[in-house]
Amino acid sequence: MLLSLDDFVKTTVSTRPGDEVWPSAPRLVGELGLGVETIPPETDYADGALRQTGQLLDVALHGPGFFRVQTPAGERYTRDGRFLKDADGNLVTVDGYAVLNEAGAPITLPDGPVAIGGDGAITVDGQAVGQLGIASFADPEAELTRDQPNLFAAAGQPTGVERGTVVQGFLETANVNPAQLMTQMVAVNRAYEAAQMLVQVQDQLLGRAIATLGQL
Repeated sequence: MLLSLDDFVKTTVSTRPGDEVWPSAPRLVGELGLGVETIPPETDYADGALRQTGQLLDVALHGPGFFRVQTPAGERYTRDGRFLKDADGNLVTVDGYAVLNEAGAPITLPDGPVAIGGDGAITVDGQAVGQLGIASFADPEAELTRDQPNLFAAAGQPTGVERGTVVQGFLETANVNPAQLMTQMVAVNRAYEAAQMLVQVQDQLLGRAIATLGQL
């Protein structure tokens, strides 16, 4: 996610009606800017680096696409491949949501060593038991909205054609460069400090302007 800054809403400054300077009606003095604020962060859908874990149920997507999962609020999409096997043998996310197959049904794993192919096909002891459901979106920025920290909701059905390769035993790391993030946070902090100073200067100038108008 990328942080961005935008202007606060400006406020209109005018003389008070009925005062000694303008007894009949208020007079517009101008607009006063109130500094900057952070706007909702933007999501960067570019691939993150892969980190090897060696866990058989950890999977990552190299390339476009999202894993399909079922939540109480409906189907959602995630790049977080930290999957587990629950007490009933169901493949679930770390939050307990069912991982779905290509048909949109939960995946159940029998006992045995699990192998997951590049296309998401799942075998246990060499026997096919299902395939990870992978959804792709042609324009994820326009089609997806963040629902939870690692989940996205779609406005409609998946529109993409290309799908990434599933990599077993790996997880995708954040696609934010730590040095870049630190630089961004420093820039945000400096922007706030500059905005605070600007408001103080504007307040002083406004006071002088009103005092000057009162002498006219």
